[in-house]
Amino acid sequence: MKLKHRNRFFYAGLIITGIVLLLVLVGVVYTPYDPTAMNAQEKLQGASFRHLMGTDNMGRDIFSRVLYGSRITLLIATGTVALGAIAGILIGAFTGYYGGRLDEVLMRVMDALFAFPSILLALVFVSLFGTGTWQVMLALGVAFIPSFSRIVRSEFLRCKNADYVKSAKLQGASSLRIMFWHIMPNCKNVILSAILIGFNNAVLAEAGLSFLGIGAQPPYASLGKMLSDAQQYMMTLPVYVLGPGLMIFSMVIGFSFLGEGVRE
Repeated sequence: MKLKHRNRFFYAGLIITGIVLLLVLVGVVYTPYDPTAMNAQEKLQGASFRHLMGTDNMGRDIFSRVLYGSRITLLIATGTVALGAIAGILIGAFTGYYGGRLDEVLMRVMDALFAFPSILLALVFVSLFGTGTWQVMLALGVAFIPSFSRIVRSEFLRCKNADYVKSAKLQGASSLRIMFWHIMPNCKNVILSAILIGFNNAVLAEAGLSFLGIGAQPPYASLGKMLSDAQQYMMTLPVYVLGPGLMIFSMVIGFSFLGEGVRE
């Protein structure tokens, strides 16, 4: 029996994301070398049995740094999506269900924020909060709130006049119960898809900020910072770029496929 087109996306994303998460978990408990340990005698070496992906310009093992940097990137992406999703879902749910003046005020604020690209908005917040792992997580999280709020609001506007909602009101259910017990489960596929696509965007945004030098700061390894360090060695040591670049690509394509797969 052939898989549906949507399911093929889901399973492909599940396999790719599973491999990425497995590598990250391995990196939590074991790395071949200390990802921050420098060795001037072994800098800019090619791939070998000793160093699977070679060494960088400071003699650090690239494979170990990719494993460690993936953890940092996923940590920032998770914090970003958690902040953006929680705040955005609450704003979207209340504005979509109640409407009126609350909807007008909050959605005009969201529209103003949404008018700016998330990476540009994050740069503004980074300039206020400063650079670093937690600052980038907060900046990106705030920048992601408008997209989540708009998606959830549209779903609540679609569902709030449905028959099951009218039935719940006739039975005396409270507004909060109707919102989070009756409407929210009927929006779960769209919200889950938005969260997974949010991971995709968060990984790219974090990599972009770290590439510019305003993301995770040394001694922490970040995939975006590794790409920034590797760009001048792209022709002489391509494996330096391949490691972090392939991991970013795998994260993005995996989360994209998962998001497409769960969407109705």
